[in-house]
Amino acid sequence: MIIILFNPQIPQNTGNIIRTCFLTNSDLYLVKPLGFSLSKRQLRRSGIDYFDEQKINVLDNLDDFLLDKEDFYFFSSKAEKKYTDVKYTKDSILIFGSETFGLPEKYTKKMKEKFVTIPMKKDSRCLNLSNSVAIGLYECFRQNNFIF
Repeated sequence: MIIILFNPQIPQNTGNIIRTCFLTNSDLYLVKPLGFSLSKRQLRRSGIDYFDEQKINVLDNLDDFLLDKEDFYFFSSKAEKKYTDVKYTKDSILIFGSETFGLPEKYTKKMKEKFVTIPMKKDSRCLNLSNSVAIGLYECFRQNNFIF
């Protein structure tokens, strides 16, 4: 599986996601600009010892990365389709927006069918980014018999 964080802002969330990706053998991509430095000091505390072992790929442009891909899904609180209504493969790409800005509207307009949501209470803030990644990622693994 591949996890993509679009313009992540909070190093502790990214550190937690580094740990989750390491423990599930998932690839992690971060799309610039980042709201923090990739220094060990900022990420080490929540990423524990996995920071040095988990490869972190940095992308300048998400559009270029997705150009030849079809098996990807954007997770958004504004989507209508539930994340459990999708059939994921072991090559699925899960894309999560910034904690403060979400995902750019251009993706919603161009690729609405690629958007899924994690149901939650209405009129409240979104789930924490690292929790959302874990929920989405483990649904992918559940559908693929937990093959890491």
